[in-house]
Amino acid sequence: MARYVGADCKRCRREKMKLFLKGSKCDGPKCPFESRPFPPGQHGRGRTKETEYLLQHREKQKARRVYGVLEKQFRGYYEEAVTKPGKTGEVLLQILESRLDNVVYRAGYAASRDAARQLVKHGHFLVNGVKVDIPSYRVKEHDIVTLREKSKEMTPFVVAQAQAGSRPVPAWLEPIPSEMKILIHTLPARAVIDTQVQEQLIVELYSK
Repeated sequence: MARYVGADCKRCRREKMKLFLKGSKCDGPKCPFESRPFPPGQHGRGRTKETEYLLQHREKQKARRVYGVLEKQFRGYYEEAVTKPGKTGEVLLQILESRLDNVVYRAGYAASRDAARQLVKHGHFLVNGVKVDIPSYRVKEHDIVTLREKSKEMTPFVVAQAQAGSRPVPAWLEPIPSEMKILIHTLPARAVIDTQVQEQLIVELYSK
């Protein structure tokens, strides 16, 4: 399966904002964005003419990088969103938010979406009692995500349980750290998705 293997911090610098791809490192003084808040490369400090296309493209890239999705899959999510009722951009974000790796991250059971993706791929989580090792698996309303019993003593999950409540959790899901369980109450509306992206620009880019 294809995946990005480059430096995560360069992606934040390219988008000129923190995408929080490295967990706690992003909040500390060692975050490269703190000392170099400009795009990477020898021309990173130069001024770029911000055309309409560039703004749309950068917004799409930002969304892709936040959720860790490659171009082909992201385009597929957009085409699916077009066919569903509601505003296409909002439906697109809802699809991205409902990915299992994002749910594990949002619940506070992983420091970053990359870490959550790895934990899911290693088969540590069950959805409604069935093991799911596909990070892009999409949860549905009233699903229950649980940690495998024999995984509960592993260091990442012991740490996650000890740090429960240290990070805000969106209202559409409810983690129960004592049981390492996540209840999906509903799928998220745009108002409760805190991802800093202008989804309408993405729609405009793809609809050309």
